[in-house]
Amino acid sequence: MYTYGERLRAVELYLKLGKRSRATIRQLGYPTKNSLRHWYQEFLECGDLQAHYVRSKQKYSAEQKNVAIEHYMNHGRCFSATLKVLGYPSRGALTEWVRERYPETRKCVVGKAGKPAASLASRRAAVYELCTREGSAQAVAQRLDVDRVTLYNWKNQLLGREVPAPMKRDKQQPADTDRAELEQQVESLRRDIRNLQLEHDLLKKANEILKKDLGVSLQLLNNREKTALVDALRKEYALRELLDRLDLARSSYFYHRSRIGVADKYAEVRRTITDIFESNHRAYGYRRIRASLSRQRVFVSEKVVQRLMKQEHLQAIRPKRRGYCSYAGEIAPAPENIVNRDFNATAPNEKWLTDISEFQIPAGKVYLSPMIDCFDGMVVSWSIGTSPDAELVNTMLDAAVETVAGVDRRPIVHSDRGAHYRWPGWLSRVAEANLTRSMSRKACSPDNAACEGFFGRLKTEMFYPKDWRSTTIEQFIQALDSYIRWYNEKRIKLSLGYLSPIEYRESLGLTK
Repeated sequence: MYTYGERLRAVELYLKLGKRSRATIRQLGYPTKNSLRHWYQEFLECGDLQAHYVRSKQKYSAEQKNVAIEHYMNHGRCFSATLKVLGYPSRGALTEWVRERYPETRKCVVGKAGKPAASLASRRAAVYELCTREGSAQAVAQRLDVDRVTLYNWKNQLLGREVPAPMKRDKQQPADTDRAELEQQVESLRRDIRNLQLEHDLLKKANEILKKDLGVSLQLLNNREKTALVDALRKEYALRELLDRLDLARSSYFYHRSRIGVADKYAEVRRTITDIFESNHRAYGYRRIRASLSRQRVFVSEKVVQRLMKQEHLQAIRPKRRGYCSYAGEIAPAPENIVNRDFNATAPNEKWLTDISEFQIPAGKVYLSPMIDCFDGMVVSWSIGTSPDAELVNTMLDAAVETVAGVDRRPIVHSDRGAHYRWPGWLSRVAEANLTRSMSRKACSPDNAACEGFFGRLKTEMFYPKDWRSTTIEQFIQALDSYIRWYNEKRIKLSLGYLSPIEYRESLGLTK
């Protein structure tokens, strides 16, 4: 809200410039055109402006509030649809009601680049060495370059707390008795590790062959899918071991295995569908494909056509969804575009890029705010939340500043002209960290092309190919956070000599 002096100054300048609202707003940086006209009209009628405005707050009954919240939750969680149907309240008020009733809808995850997480194979090897050691656990931890507490946490995760890690041998007991007990424990550990390896391989094959999520329950798969998993792992595990783990009868396995080899009765229909799809600019969905088949006297149901098109990866062209735009007008002077589309850096922490991207899934909207290093494309820090507000970008910036603590070099932080990067909280954090601000021109995305390219790769590889209809907000946030960690630690880049960003820095000796 503007003070009395600011409003009076705007009206006087408006009169001085010949009642030109655009020139007045451009010179002052405020207010909006409608506000300026309202102030001028009040000045004409009263000869002065009110010292204070009393903002009236519309009241709604508890019943109206409940109706609005229930409509929002039962109709796709869409604010616009609820406001359009009911005609009340404002978007901000509805958001506040929903968050008050369902606080779990607001989630936020913050991460930053660091030491890569240990792989499953390395953790298993470390637990095996811990349980079969002859010396102390501290010596094992130092040899593996991990913390002793972390070593025992891995043991609890893989084997459970009930499985004891053997301690040093009691000198008063016979050596043969201790050796026999140790051999039994080693054999038990080997069986547990093999069972864990089998479960891991089954989940991995389910993801590769059946396109299932890595957290899928193997018992929920149908017999045909279980048969495909057994065939994929027959060379590594015994048939009985696989059938017992999947709870699949031997007769069912051989039945479905023989059915898989039967000729496809829809082979000719598949070729016809592909010809129709390709000859019509790849624009036909399953309904128009079925209509075209009917014209050729080929009669199949819509579900069959839809399934065959999905198996043949025939997907019609769809209009792209409009992306989120954070531009809210010139609310403060913008700094110079120092980067000027030069996204090359000779060392880490020289140039940082940031922006916000929106992910819309059936469960709701999720927003990602990363900080990208131009040196190798590594995501220095990131925050994921359900609202594109100041907290989202501020927590991301705080995590990024922590990575350069104790370093003389202070990077340039380049962003677009969104309101998030012009609020007092962001400006104070940048000033305290002694960072240099840089901003793109208005409505010019190529000025931040490297950051936009990261969003494009992320959505092409992780977001667009998957079906998120049965995914909750929490599950999607975990999947997005996991992808960024994989992007930093394992995803190889041609420009880095087929190394990931963290591997590239390790090869240059830049990591601690």
